[in-house]
Amino acid sequence: MATLKELRDERLRKLKALNDLGINPYPAHVQRSHKLLEITEQFDGLQGQSVNVVGRIINIRKFGKISFIVIKDGSSQLQLFLSKEKLLAPDHKDSQIGYDEIHLLDMGDFINAKGNVIKTQTGEISVEVDQLRLLTKSLRPMPTSWDGFSNKEERLRRRYIDLNINKDVHDRFIRRSQFWQATRQYLIDKGYLEINIPVLEHTTGGADATPFVTHMDSLDQDFYLRISHELPLKRLVAGGYEKVFDIGPRFRNENYSEEHLPEHVAMEWYWAYADWRDGIGFMTDMYRDVIQKTFSKLQFELNGFKVDLTQDWNEIDYAGLIKDNYGIDVYNCNIDEVKHTLEEHKLEVQQTDNLARGIDKLWKNVRKGINGPSWLVNIPLYISPLAKINPDNPLSVQRFQAIIAGSELGNGFSELNDPIDQLNRFKEQQHLRDAGDKEAMMLDIDYVEMLEYGMPPACGWGYSERVFWHFEGVSSREGVPFPQLRTEVDSVTRAIYPDIFRQSKNTD
Repeated sequence: MATLKELRDERLRKLKALNDLGINPYPAHVQRSHKLLEITEQFDGLQGQSVNVVGRIINIRKFGKISFIVIKDGSSQLQLFLSKEKLLAPDHKDSQIGYDEIHLLDMGDFINAKGNVIKTQTGEISVEVDQLRLLTKSLRPMPTSWDGFSNKEERLRRRYIDLNINKDVHDRFIRRSQFWQATRQYLIDKGYLEINIPVLEHTTGGADATPFVTHMDSLDQDFYLRISHELPLKRLVAGGYEKVFDIGPRFRNENYSEEHLPEHVAMEWYWAYADWRDGIGFMTDMYRDVIQKTFSKLQFELNGFKVDLTQDWNEIDYAGLIKDNYGIDVYNCNIDEVKHTLEEHKLEVQQTDNLARGIDKLWKNVRKGINGPSWLVNIPLYISPLAKINPDNPLSVQRFQAIIAGSELGNGFSELNDPIDQLNRFKEQQHLRDAGDKEAMMLDIDYVEMLEYGMPPACGWGYSERVFWHFEGVSSREGVPFPQLRTEVDSVTRAIYPDIFRQSKNTD
């Protein structure tokens, strides 16, 4: 079997032959009248008419004076029928290919074909080509099947190959796009205004996470990549926008997991003059709308759970759940008691763990068995530094989280707008940071100053693309087109470009 380098060398030979003929193998101009799917769907109206189609070659068969080429575009695939008799003499200056030059084409090349829509003797809808143009000459062969490209690391590094040979992966990112389109449209239809906010922040907040740090030369100051959209959006609420949202990337300097990526897309909305109970009703309807528009169904089997979003969501009491499973009163316990319970259940214990972090680990262990759809409520005050206190139980807050098939799929609360209370909670968070908890929130004095000018009562909510990954049934890295990976160049590429990598090594 020929090596990749040998196959590439053969294509380079064909590239030279094309150049020698005066053919530009990478022209800019393209003539296209129809997508391939339109040819098959509108065959009755197009039969006998001349069309211009484009696509990547996925199969070539030549039998003397006739040939068949199968191409695909973003919509479908279609057969091209070529005969030496019908194919016109080529104009090489227009990148046209003659019949005797078809051998210079390879699978993976992009072509432009003009001809009449027909049905072949076998009944297959085709285009009988009278003019053939080369659009792109590929120098590396595309793997011919999933079996030839099954290594996960390789697939993630060369996702553009994965998308070409695995239709489900290709379609996955269409669904991902539909998920965010549905999210955006639902909010717009409900009167929300989309306002993009900065990614670089002086002080980052709104979540428990370690930020990435960068430096802005023009100000000679360090900035953080945002870990949340929350605090800038609430500044907009204070500025007079009653319904506002943003969709975009956020960055959390944490390890990869099945549910988390250091960079991912998220959405947050904020609604003035609403509280957490308003938010629960709003999000119950929003989940149904977005998931239906993305997946065309509301019943799923996820990780062994049967989930039905048409049913009513039940409420789960956070404190009661911890009490029933571990015998711990979350409102009256200490870190030593929590660490002992973590050890008993063989859960991770770290020296820097505080009460909030320890209780959260116990909750996440229980969460894995919850079917849902459910709303988690009565969450302790000490793990919710931005939420309003629940007047029915001052040790808890007006916070709600979506729990579906063992996973948290969103978080919201009645927003704390008391500047003195918020400052005191920020101080507590800063104390945790100083004690070694790098995920505790930073003290944002500008945000406190904003609250002193006044922010109306409001409800806020956020979810990330983890919602999509969960219902899609894939891990975090499979759920994005290009996950971050450690830089690596394979041996074939190093051998093909020795001068570049020799220079790089010397530079290093």
